[in-house]
Amino acid sequence: MPNHALYVCKSCNFSPTQRDYMGERGGIHLLKKLLKFSEKWSLQSEFVIQEVECLSACQRPCAIALTAPHKTSLMFGDLPPLLSAEAILQLCEQYYASSDGIVPRQARPEVLQKGILARIPPPPI
Repeated sequence: MPNHALYVCKSCNFSPTQRDYMGERGGIHLLKKLLKFSEKWSLQSEFVIQEVECLSACQRPCAIALTAPHKTSLMFGDLPPLLSAEAILQLCEQYYASSDGIVPRQARPEVLQKGILARIPPPPI
C-alpha cells in the first residue's frame, strides 16, 4: 500500500485569468495529465495520486501537495496544467528519495523552483 501521496486540487482554475479550458477546470486537466503519465511511472505503487476538492490556493492555480509519514509536506501553486505533469512526477521521485521530504529549490524541476506555497513539518513523534 502506498505511503506517499500527491494531492491535486481539482477545483483550481486553468490560470489566474481563466476559470475553464475546453469546459474543464485546470485542476482536472492537470489530474488527467498526471494519471496518464503515471501509467508507466516507476513509483506507481509507492504513490497515490488523489484528487481533492480544494487546497485553498485559489489565487495561485494550479495547486498540488506532497505528503508522507515522517516527512515535511510540500505544497505548490502556479503550475501550468497542460505542461507540468512530468515535472511534478519528477519532483515526486525526489520527494520519495528524500529522508525528510525536503527537496532543495535548485534541485527541483524548473517549473517547481518557484510557486512553493507551504512546507509543513511532520507531526511530533
